[in-house]
Amino acid sequence: MASDEPGFFEELKRRHVVRVAIAYVVAGWLLVQVATQVFPFFNVPNWAVRLVVILLAIGFPVAVAFAWIYEITPEGVRRTEAADSPGARSEHANRQIGRKLNALIIAALVLAVALLGWRLVVLRHASPPSEVAAARSPDAAKRNPGTTSHAIPDSAAGAAASGLQAAAQSIPEKSVAVLPFANESGNKDEQFFSDGLSDDLINALSQFAGLKVISRNSAFQFRDSHDSSAKIGKLLGVAHLLEGSVQRSENEVRITATLVNASDGSVVWSQRYDKPYKDLFALQDAITHSIADALKAKLLTAPGAVVQSDRPPSGNLDAYTAYLRGISGNSLGTEASLRAAITDFEEAVRLDPRYTAAYAQLSRAWAGLAGQYLDYAKAQRAYAEARVAADTALKLDPDSSLAHHARAYLLLSADMDWRGAEAEYRRALQLAPDDAYAKFSLGSVLATLGQTQRAADLTRQALDSNPRNANWYSWLATYLTALDKLDGAARAANTSVAFQPDAAAYHEQLAIIEILRGDAKAALAAAQKEPPSVWHDIAMALALQIGPDRQVADAALENLIAKGADGDAYQIAEVYALRRDPDNMFKWLDHAWKVRDPGISNLLYDPLILRYRHDPRFAAFCQKVGLPTTTDAVAMK
Repeated sequence: MASDEPGFFEELKRRHVVRVAIAYVVAGWLLVQVATQVFPFFNVPNWAVRLVVILLAIGFPVAVAFAWIYEITPEGVRRTEAADSPGARSEHANRQIGRKLNALIIAALVLAVALLGWRLVVLRHASPPSEVAAARSPDAAKRNPGTTSHAIPDSAAGAAASGLQAAAQSIPEKSVAVLPFANESGNKDEQFFSDGLSDDLINALSQFAGLKVISRNSAFQFRDSHDSSAKIGKLLGVAHLLEGSVQRSENEVRITATLVNASDGSVVWSQRYDKPYKDLFALQDAITHSIADALKAKLLTAPGAVVQSDRPPSGNLDAYTAYLRGISGNSLGTEASLRAAITDFEEAVRLDPRYTAAYAQLSRAWAGLAGQYLDYAKAQRAYAEARVAADTALKLDPDSSLAHHARAYLLLSADMDWRGAEAEYRRALQLAPDDAYAKFSLGSVLATLGQTQRAADLTRQALDSNPRNANWYSWLATYLTALDKLDGAARAANTSVAFQPDAAAYHEQLAIIEILRGDAKAALAAAQKEPPSVWHDIAMALALQIGPDRQVADAALENLIAKGADGDAYQIAEVYALRRDPDNMFKWLDHAWKVRDPGISNLLYDPLILRYRHDPRFAAFCQKVGLPTTTDAVAMK
């Protein structure tokens, strides 16, 4: 038997079977790669790619057998003769065929290397074909610190770079930003789905201890960005970027994900998944754990922390899809989008009555609609719906951070129950210690309770995970203003303006800073830059009070009262404080409480109002609205 083996292997070599096998494998791999890249552009279903792979696998033994049995000659295909047969190929002809097969193998390998390089370099930096979400109402964001602003122009990055906290700090190695995955489904209406998957990865990665994860608000601003990975990483303060694409068709989903070293753009990890849609949650988990393993991150172990999830407990994918649609609508913040979000969240809980996250988001949507767009009677009905949804969420899962966040938001917007909101935000943060929104929100209610320095500290921590949130920079400026740190306040305010130049109330904050500095000219200049809105009238009324023209100052106040006696009662009180008229100031504060003006939450960190903190009426008012009388804020002299 041993004596036959050399003859067999010599025969394999003579018949070029090994060369044919190698050429077939390399060419087959090339064909599969081309199919996976080209078929989606023509909406060819995923099963066609699998069919190509199956046919190639079936064809392999056929090709090997063909190479053993047959040979191609100038006269055509014929059976291969034995080596000692008179009709066998000459040694010269054999070498010529071998050289041709070698050339074919080398050419196929060169193409394979070129294709692999193209995928890693070109496709990874391709811009996703998606649209930027519309901005939320900046008026509502400034009036209520529980809301956030979106769609910050990327062009502001250069102007605000010096004000970014993240850029000034060393970037931790265990840090990542999940950029919005590209929607490759061929339907822009599916954008909510790819955004939802990106959001799920952000939430899942946030459960790992010591891993800095950038919030959606900041990361999603780099949709369609042509900036280098190094620049994006620096602006977001992270060492890694997670990029990818999503394609959903019928009952299948394809997700590609690539983890990039931000400093040089090199690939740390990359994978493509083709799975049935029913395996979506398992697929999301696989990507999350692969990223966590690559970054050597471990699950949270902080005392009281509980792993959070926004998935339906039943695993109902239709409920999850409705939930993702609701999140997309909720993020826009318009009246129409909030109403659409309510419909989507209601559909989600209909499909899964135990869907805690959907109930929590439903509560937030109802409360947001009530606080921003409805009159008093309609708002009370909306708040009642929000209360039922929040109570249901907490009953289903008392350890849901999102549910406690929803309850806190409702207590603030509907009840002005500051202590109750504080307790709920503290619980939300305990359950999810790395949640930037819980940090910011707890900071806002602590400022309301007179703990302004703590509010500033928590806002800075929140900005570390959400470094491009213009609204949060504006609130940081407000807190620093209250602490008489006017230079830092000006830097924060200018950063918010650079990110979002047309947002309401940002220039008004700059005007207040200049008022406290005693610079009437600079205050007026800042107020004049405030975009047309009620905040322009407020800024002008405030700035003109320290100017030389009393007649113009009086007219500005009268205009503000005529336009906003109910909606801007608190700001009218501020103007009277600036005019050193405490009688009218307290009169308008009482009116603000009567109409439940959310501006009352600013009372204990408002330098203008605090100049009368020693007036007995101030303590009486604080007691009436449920606030303490102590504060670490500094009053205007």
